[in-house]
Amino acid sequence: MKWTDIHAIAAELYDRYPEVDPKTIRFTDLHNKVVGLPGFDDDHARGGEKVLEAIQQAWIDEAE
Repeated sequence: MKWTDIHAIAAELYDRYPEVDPKTIRFTDLHNKVVGLPGFDDDHARGGEKVLEAIQQAWIDEAE
């Protein structure tokens, strides 16, 4: 998985962390959860604010 796989990441986060409210997660925590996903193999430094915002929104959409 790469940072550009926003919807796949969001779906995996939704499945793996059902107890987490994606509306309230801090970006540092979100970043750590993404890079810790099995199969994630992208440069950790590339996960900037815009990418994290997109992942967070996709995760919110997945949860609704």
